Amino acid sequence: MYLPLLRASSPRRALVAAGCIALAVNTGSARAVDIELPALGDASSAVVSPQAERKLGEAWLRMFRSQVRTVSDPLLTDYLEHVVFDLAEHSQLSDAQLKLVVVENPTINAFAVPGGVMGIHNGLLLSARHEDEMASVIAHELAHLSQRHFARGVEEARANAVPNMLALLGSLVVAATAGGNAGMAAITATQAAIQQQQLRFSRAHEREADRIGMLTLVEAGYDADGMPRMFSRMLESLRYAGQRPPEFLLSHPVTESRVADSQNRARNYADQGRVDSEDFGLMRARVQLGFDETPGFAIKRFRAEIEKDGGAAIGNVYGLALALTRAGEFDEARATLAPLLQNHPDKIAFVIAAADIELASGKPEAAAQRLRRQLDVNPGNHPLTMAYANALLRTGRPKDAERVLEDHAQRKPDDPQLWYELAETHGLAGSIIDVHRARAEYFILNGALDLAERQLGYALDLAQGDFHITASVQARIADIREMREEIKL
Repeated sequence: MYLPLLRASSPRRALVAAGCIALAVNTGSARAVDIELPALGDASSAVVSPQAERKLGEAWLRMFRSQVRTVSDPLLTDYLEHVVFDLAEHSQLSDAQLKLVVVENPTINAFAVPGGVMGIHNGLLLSARHEDEMASVIAHELAHLSQRHFARGVEEARANAVPNMLALLGSLVVAATAGGNAGMAAITATQAAIQQQQLRFSRAHEREADRIGMLTLVEAGYDADGMPRMFSRMLESLRYAGQRPPEFLLSHPVTESRVADSQNRARNYADQGRVDSEDFGLMRARVQLGFDETPGFAIKRFRAEIEKDGGAAIGNVYGLALALTRAGEFDEARATLAPLLQNHPDKIAFVIAAADIELASGKPEAAAQRLRRQLDVNPGNHPLTMAYANALLRTGRPKDAERVLEDHAQRKPDDPQLWYELAETHGLAGSIIDVHRARAEYFILNGALDLAERQLGYALDLAQGDFHITASVQARIADIREMREEIKL
């Protein structure tokens, strides 16, 4: 869900993004050099240390969230986190402390930001026909992180290290938000300037990321051929894109030679990759449903797909059940979901789908009981916990929901949607001081530091006489002021 309460501060951030783009256009030329893997204490670490990269990445992510429509679907986020961290475990990353942001955008795109930020457009799941194709894009981006390509690019330019890095990152904001000719012109100009000045260097980075990314893909058990298949699909998209190519191709140009190189490299690996997971098909259906104009349109499309494959792809059956639920056709939704639940009684996506039918049809207690049973089997599971807290609220038990979300916030303190839901739940439970504290955490994660400090000021006023709360709130205010000083955007 897109939360527009930050829009009042967005003009300033838009100027920040524009400033980043302007910096990119004016970045000094980099001399061509041979690429070598970074070593401990190398020149790139001297210019931009890994610690500085992490601070930069965290600050950039806050700014990015304030401007870009992101996905708050716990099931989709949880699935992509598992894919990313599985790949990261098999990559050359020495520090796999990653933060994932999923962007609501139908285009092919993924990006890696210094400091371990991984971004994925949910449209990537629709463009990739198989899981190994999607994983190949993610593995490529992880290779950019493991080889510290941003820092090495900045090291080449030498001057204005952090501003230059911010300039490169600024184009990602445009890629995720641009919807018209003006936005497209801005990113095209930015990328053209970067490519003109650092062409050989960036191409070397792409080749290196392709090679190391394919190694990661294979080590994680995927088919190496997933990468050239995905590249071929991207190249095909570019041919038929007219004046608006996929954003991924603007910073990761795919050529016939690059496709051929990846095909030749893939031949060195045995064709023994894993088949698509069930979750990949289910998540594709969720993404597709989100982009369909109406539930009625989605119902027709999923039914057509089921008729075509005879129901072999359970993702289409699952998508139909979700679409029927949204359309208010609860009996048919139950009947459609029933065989999936019978064959996979502990599948979390199906359990939540059944609970959603019960909630939508006015049976919140049944939904809460179903989710509670599954949570006993999967304690701490993110999608189940969020769904269970919502069901508790619908049964009129805000205090119970509050306890569930407070515990979960300790496990996932970097989830903006969790803090948003927790603030709403605190309000329903009558915990007013905690409303302001949870809102502050939400605003911090979305880059609205002034609004966050204001919320904590309200909490301080209400906490007079409570030393423990006052000290905790004051410490968080100090954290916010330190964030401002670290990187002044």
